Amino acid sequence: MQAITCLYFMQVNDCMTRSDRSDPLFKALADASRRKLLDLLYANDGQTLSQLCEHLEMTRQSVTQHLDLLEAANLVAVRWRGREKLHWLNPVPLQDIYERWIRKFEKPRLKALHDLKRRLESPPK
Repeated sequence: MQAITCLYFMQVNDCMTRSDRSDPLFKALADASRRKLLDLLYANDGQTLSQLCEHLEMTRQSVTQHLDLLEAANLVAVRWRGREKLHWLNPVPLQDIYERWIRKFEKPRLKALHDLKRRLESPPK
């Protein structure tokens, strides 16, 4: 019985750890300005702060703070090229969200569409 309790505790602890890791990610995605930054990086990856600021109506300092939060959530990776700091989109955490939270809700909808298609295409009885 003690081994089962230990395994259960380890699973709960792992789940809590995973949840704690996703908190900064969801907080980063909650802001429209940060989502806009992600869209900009998706459209043209590897941009400098100046390039990103051209598309946003906020101060350079505010954009920097948003980028820092995106970096903390592992949504943006940084690479230095000389004195320039380039920002790159990291889609892996978004894929993790998809796998954990979205994908499981797609299956019933896709099955319903498949069943509907099959019924509509079958010959009348």
